Amino acid sequence: MALLAGGWALASPVRAGDAKAGADVFKSECAECHAVKEGRNKKGPSLFGIVGRKAGSVTDYEYSDALKQSPWTWTPQQLHTYLSQPAKIANPGTKMKYDGLTDAKQLDDLISYLDTLH
Repeated sequence: MALLAGGWALASPVRAGDAKAGADVFKSECAECHAVKEGRNKKGPSLFGIVGRKAGSVTDYEYSDALKQSPWTWTPQQLHTYLSQPAKIANPGTKMKYDGLTDAKQLDDLISYLDTLH
């Protein structure tokens, strides 16, 4: 389980997952609010190109101040930390309503899938 101390992640390293299985995790966990097509936002911003992107930086999406002001870049480790716990704990003040993905394999698979979106 990831813990935050002073805003910095103290989590175990991300393991390589199965991107194909991660696509299914995306459909069940993320697709209601996020699209993977570049430039297509839903309730949440497009996740196309998320890995390596600065948090809060999709220009045509209105982020919460909490996310716009975060210093994060969406690395696999940062995604792991953020998605493994409730969003309101990971980024207090966020608009994202998500309880976190506690299944470590599904989380690794999801992050591997997100890393293919470019």
